[in-house]
Amino acid sequence: MEVLLEFFSRFVDQLQKPVLAFLLAGMVVSAFNSKLRIPEAIYQFCVFMLLMRIGLKGGMAIRDGNFLDMLLPAIFCVLIGIGIVLLGSVTLARLPGIKKDDALATTGLFGAVSGSALAVSMLTLESEGIFFEGWVPALYPFMDIPALITAIILANIHLAKQKSGSHVKVDIMPIIKDCLRGTALTVLIIGVVLGLVTKPDSVYESFFNPLFRGFLSILMLVSGMEAYSRLRELKGVAHWYITYAFLGPLIHGLIGFGFGYIAHLLVGLSPGGVIMLAIIASSNSDISGPPTVRAGIPSANPSVYHGTSTGLGTVAVIALYVPFFLALGGIVFGF
Repeated sequence: MEVLLEFFSRFVDQLQKPVLAFLLAGMVVSAFNSKLRIPEAIYQFCVFMLLMRIGLKGGMAIRDGNFLDMLLPAIFCVLIGIGIVLLGSVTLARLPGIKKDDALATTGLFGAVSGSALAVSMLTLESEGIFFEGWVPALYPFMDIPALITAIILANIHLAKQKSGSHVKVDIMPIIKDCLRGTALTVLIIGVVLGLVTKPDSVYESFFNPLFRGFLSILMLVSGMEAYSRLRELKGVAHWYITYAFLGPLIHGLIGFGFGYIAHLLVGLSPGGVIMLAIIASSNSDISGPPTVRAGIPSANPSVYHGTSTGLGTVAVIALYVPFFLALGGIVFGF
């Protein structure tokens, strides 16, 4: 009961913040068939700015941090990303009326990480004054890449077995290369490397950090418009995906929170770091993942996996599970 009361309080507080307000505004605008359009170039630039800021901060934190403290959380992220896809392959993929390639494409996105939710969680924790290690957001690729690769491999094995009736070998190197070439991961990795090997502190403080909230607001507006259009597409598919979009992030986030708490006990990961790991685990890819899945699992229906992820999953995480894991962290760690 205490967690629910704390969650409700934080949820109401979240509703009053610009991030969620812009997301909901985008959905309302789209619902009324407004002709408002944000040019794709502006959207991509906003994504670039947000991920570069996250990468730079992560790289600078890694540069000044203890490698051994980061190693265990990084390993946990790999396990979480793979585990979410494997869990989905024995749950969602086996439900009646569900095509396995659609389910695996969806679980791949839910095992990967949302750049939007990552940015929102960072901003929320910073505004709440909750400390988290700057390198925790930079763990993004350690969960994102293994999840997408696992989903694509499982889907290709399934499709090949259907076609030939026997076990086949799937070459994973092209899949790994395709994941690494994704726009979002490329920008994030560049930011991490620059923060690690150079001294970008001045440009970070004078340019990337001050503009972070503004660009995030624009991204949320576009995400809201996109979410509503994808939500309409989702109406025509099985209701199991709607259930998964709400329950999946909760279960995945609790798994992330559990691993984060183990890291807290073993290597001293901060309470804010534990919360951040939970939110990363609960999120689902809405930037880099869909194009990767489309290329890796072309037989899957984009209306299913993109609608479940962008249309419902991202909104659920930002509106519900960011405040939920903040509340859970407050109860567990007493703040």
